[in-house]
Amino acid sequence: MTSKSAAAAARATVYGYPRQGPDRELKKAIEGYWKGRLTADALRETAADLRRSNWRQLADAGIHEVPTGDSSLYDHVLDTTVAVGAIPARHRAAVDADPLDGYFAMARGTQDVAPLEMTKWFDTNYHYLVPELDPDTVFTANPAKQVGELTEALALGLTARPVLVGPVSYLLLAKPAPGVAEDFQPLTLLDRLLPVYAELLADLRAAGAEWVQLDEPALVQDRTPAELDAAARAYRELGGRTDRPRLLVASYFDRLGSALPVLAKAPVDGLALDFTGPAAANLEDLAAAGGLPGKRLVAGVVDGRNVWINDLGKSLATLATLLGLADRVDVAASCSLLHVPLDAAAERDLDPQILRWLAFARQKTAEIVTLAKGLTQGTDTIAAELAANRADLASRADSPLTRDPAVRARSAAVTDADTRRSQPYQQRATAQQARLRLPLLPTTTIGSFPQTAELRTARADLRAGRIDGAAYEQRIEAEVREVIGFQEKAGLDVLVHGEPERNDMVQYFAEQLTGYLATRHGWVQSYGTRYVRPPVLAGDISRPEPMTVRWTRYAQSLTDRPVKGMLTGPVTMLAWSFVRDDQPLGETARQVALALRDEVADLEAAGTAVIQVDEPALRETLPLRAADRPAYLDWATEAFRLTTAGVRPATQIHTHMCYAEFGDILQAIDDLDADVISLEAARSHMQVADELAAAGYPREVGPGVYDIHSPRVPSAEEAAALLRRGLDAIPAERLWVNPDCGLKTRGWPEVRASLENLVTAAREVRGGLPGADS
Repeated sequence: MTSKSAAAAARATVYGYPRQGPDRELKKAIEGYWKGRLTADALRETAADLRRSNWRQLADAGIHEVPTGDSSLYDHVLDTTVAVGAIPARHRAAVDADPLDGYFAMARGTQDVAPLEMTKWFDTNYHYLVPELDPDTVFTANPAKQVGELTEALALGLTARPVLVGPVSYLLLAKPAPGVAEDFQPLTLLDRLLPVYAELLADLRAAGAEWVQLDEPALVQDRTPAELDAAARAYRELGGRTDRPRLLVASYFDRLGSALPVLAKAPVDGLALDFTGPAAANLEDLAAAGGLPGKRLVAGVVDGRNVWINDLGKSLATLATLLGLADRVDVAASCSLLHVPLDAAAERDLDPQILRWLAFARQKTAEIVTLAKGLTQGTDTIAAELAANRADLASRADSPLTRDPAVRARSAAVTDADTRRSQPYQQRATAQQARLRLPLLPTTTIGSFPQTAELRTARADLRAGRIDGAAYEQRIEAEVREVIGFQEKAGLDVLVHGEPERNDMVQYFAEQLTGYLATRHGWVQSYGTRYVRPPVLAGDISRPEPMTVRWTRYAQSLTDRPVKGMLTGPVTMLAWSFVRDDQPLGETARQVALALRDEVADLEAAGTAVIQVDEPALRETLPLRAADRPAYLDWATEAFRLTTAGVRPATQIHTHMCYAEFGDILQAIDDLDADVISLEAARSHMQVADELAAAGYPREVGPGVYDIHSPRVPSAEEAAALLRRGLDAIPAERLWVNPDCGLKTRGWPEVRASLENLVTAAREVRGGLPGADS
């Protein structure tokens, strides 16, 4: 039994909470504002109502200290850019004229002004807007959002803790602005930024903040001595001020490593540390550093990124150990609950037995409160909760739903030969060109076309029984005909069927594979107003029947041009799911790869000449520490090859990646042995083409020339300029022309115009090449 006196100060808290509302009210309000159906005041009121509702729910559940400033109309890193006044020059006039419209212009761009670059938030599927800085950047404090939301929470009688991205992580996440030398290091601006943070902190203290949380997740990555010195200097300066609130410096997603003693020695009042997964090493490191005498420790012992229930007994043991290492130990999730859905209780379609295994944000909040109570008052006060938790954990461990002997036997029988193409790339490329007869700079798209309101209505009507399966298939056939017809008319070389039957690039497959569970309300923010429902990977994986062949074959019957078969790769199927945590990820990836290998074989047998297996999450799932990466990349690239290696040499294998730092995985991209890779490149100004060329990448590449995450239509001249920039790095015989990503979230008018401009640009540039056939 935990000592009551030792744990008397334990409190429950969280770092952040899902933003969207139970019915994605925030998404609908923002998109309504963009379309002119909602006023700015109405949008702000909707956002405020959701914030207040979240705070009340947290407080009613027993959370002692609620976070403020974590809610956002688009992205919390963009909010930080506004708070420190780091508005890019091309957006300043718009922000000055209308701060709300200027904010969305930075996120989405306008017809005349490009948005900020977007990339993945560490190893999650959340995307943030990358700050653009240069040697002349001037920072100016803008505390309005942070102070306003703190004031709202205090007015409700709540204890509130503002949360901001810390200054060191903000600069480490930033990039040189366009036109600035690539060797410019934004961290050199730290001394210029710190007074602005000091001003923000002073304003928050004046507004009533007792504590402020500064998030420094970038410090869990491998950092140089100079970067660690910068962190020490930053918190020596901020912590040494007398006009500040108490400072809680938070990290998450991995262990702090060499940054932990730096922060432990800093003159701050507390640290918030992750103690889940690989970050469990923080416990041993904290003890080795001498603990946090006289300071607050917020212990993240509930996994904030996955949906399985917590092992309360194990977490209590960790917390009991931590009691001797800090003046006060509080209980939290490992990171913001932004990364999990809102409420598992809403999933009434799931088997009640399985539902007992799941914890979404509200359930995780209850776990945190239970742990804080047990730590403070003793485990006998939560005896019933502990007993129920043990029973639920045992139910999952013993369930036949989680294990399939046939799947495990097949996985164990895989050999290295199963992961190797029968011929090297150069021989395959000759066979593929003879079969496909494509021009130089062939044009294609990434896969999806706009998911119209009519398509969503048809899907809803099918679920509700208002139409039958035959009527639904007729609607999908009509959409495929329209998509194929448009692509032929526009002049694209390799076509897609548009994926009108797919609700999501992971969920669609998960619903057809054994071992996966689909949710109805499990929405999680990916970026801005884009929300996804990650499926839950609960058991062993197999494919009962073909998943995509029917629609690929139908599309191919409508045209003489090649139509790509479209699949989501095994790593992405894991990364964009809530994956099982009871076996190694590599084993789960192999099971998914074998199921997809069967689908690839059926597509090839149906005559499909080009098969694309998307792996946008390959970089996203890369471990944050370099020492952990080789093992991951070994099983990740093997899983891709296991999916694709069984095809004949003349069948062309494509893959696709987007919105990540590709420079970190160039060797892994090569190890995939895909014939063609398409990548996001428009916002990053073809940076990836230079990186691939410098690495000697030998296969075909399609760096994107159309930024699909912005509503603006790129002109043919703009696309041609990017294409020529790509040709500076990649020879014409290996260069493809395509958008950055799928077109699902865009509208038909902008898609038509953009793709027509893309084809025009390709023809123009192709026409200037020697020996080209346009």
